[in-house]
Amino acid sequence: MHPKTFDALFLGPEASLRDALALLDATAQGIVLVADAQRRLLRTITDGDLRRAALAGLPPTTALAALPAKAPLCAALDASMRDVLEMMDAQRIDHVPIVDAQQRAVDLVTRRELSQKIWLSSPHLGDDEAALVQEAFRSNWIAPLGPHVDAFEREVAAHVGVAHAAATSSGTAALHLGLRLLGVGPGDLVLCSSLTFVASANPIRQLGATPVFIDSEPLGWNMSPSALRRALRTLAAEGRRPKAAVVVNLYGLSADMQALVPMLEEAGVPMLEDAAESLGARYRDRASGSFGALAVFSFNGNKIITTSGGGMLVGNDAALIEHARRLSTQAREAARHYEHVEDGYNYRMSNVLAGIGRGQLRVLEQRVDARRAVFAHYRAALAGRTGLRWMAEPPGHRGTRWLSAFVLERPQPQRARDLLLDFLERHNVEARPVWKPMHLQPLYAGCRYFGHDDDVSASLFAGGVCLPSGSNLQPEQLERVGALLQRGLDVVEAQA
Repeated sequence: MHPKTFDALFLGPEASLRDALALLDATAQGIVLVADAQRRLLRTITDGDLRRAALAGLPPTTALAALPAKAPLCAALDASMRDVLEMMDAQRIDHVPIVDAQQRAVDLVTRRELSQKIWLSSPHLGDDEAALVQEAFRSNWIAPLGPHVDAFEREVAAHVGVAHAAATSSGTAALHLGLRLLGVGPGDLVLCSSLTFVASANPIRQLGATPVFIDSEPLGWNMSPSALRRALRTLAAEGRRPKAAVVVNLYGLSADMQALVPMLEEAGVPMLEDAAESLGARYRDRASGSFGALAVFSFNGNKIITTSGGGMLVGNDAALIEHARRLSTQAREAARHYEHVEDGYNYRMSNVLAGIGRGQLRVLEQRVDARRAVFAHYRAALAGRTGLRWMAEPPGHRGTRWLSAFVLERPQPQRARDLLLDFLERHNVEARPVWKPMHLQPLYAGCRYFGHDDDVSASLFAGGVCLPSGSNLQPEQLERVGALLQRGLDVVEAQA
């Protein structure tokens, strides 16, 4: 519902039954909100109320204030979608107004929209995937490994512009393997972007090493070169050299590799490029995932292309990738019997899932274009809105906009963010905060953190919002989210 449509639902108590009937007919929303001049909700009017008034013989000129008193059925501003739906079912109604602490009507939830969920980033499958999976079934290559796995590795490596790739059961598995292959072990320090999903940091801890978290830069939200420089100099003065650096490409945008790579190379710190969210992105005409000694991708169900679950470790060092394959198949040696000289893991991708991935990879560029179009739609829909700042795409970058994200810049950003997220959730639209930085996570309390000029990643988390961004969003869904954002931001501003 567009903000203008919501505004049109209001009548004052002096309005007549005829006015209410005309408004119901004009708006086609099935409800009229009767409110005073401050929009304090006095009652609601539906078709049923008008029928009862007609049966009682009331003339059309009767003022709404003259109707029998009827307390409005409404929910508070902190009501969840479940609360609203339970009220609808219990009261057998299809509309629930939302009121703030002053009893002002600020929102309206309808049963119709609660039956139409909009997801943050749902899988988007086509025809090729089914055909390739059927091929796996016909050939009986169902178990892990097989011709689709081999082909998927070659195709991803070629797309990224690296020599080798090893398909894994998840992006996290690829991260774990990559860190181990770079020699990370007990007692080591590993630099890591703080603004990321916890899977970027957990393998560091699981290998017995200690993460050192690095802040974001304010434009693209990725690892801050100035914070990295400060960390490297400080650790060098202490006689410590990090074993590796996990540089995350956030929400489909490459980090500033031109600034980061020379610093890490000069310090002798190999980069593991966490490109889990950025397959298809480019930086200065190179693909995301082509800058690190090793890089990882994720094909989880919410990623830009998916195998339902899976990942990939890529790089130019043939020996490292071959070692990754061996470790990911329980580190079995080349012998007739089961021979093991090092511990390994069950980390390989199945042939069936690789078939899905091959079909998805064929339409990657279309998926990128579609997500960028989603971002463009939101930006246009909210043009002129003050107090919000979009995640930027600095010069030299072409991001995928895996997730469209902005930060609310307000005196109480976290309260504003939560008000907006609650609003969207009530209307069955999935949106999320920006990642909570690792240096603020209880799991990593006590770990060192090097900030930008100030704590950029903390401020991004406080006010950051990720919007529905799937490449399969339909035009009417985008229009719905855009209209809800306008109304939700109106609520935020009213409650500021």
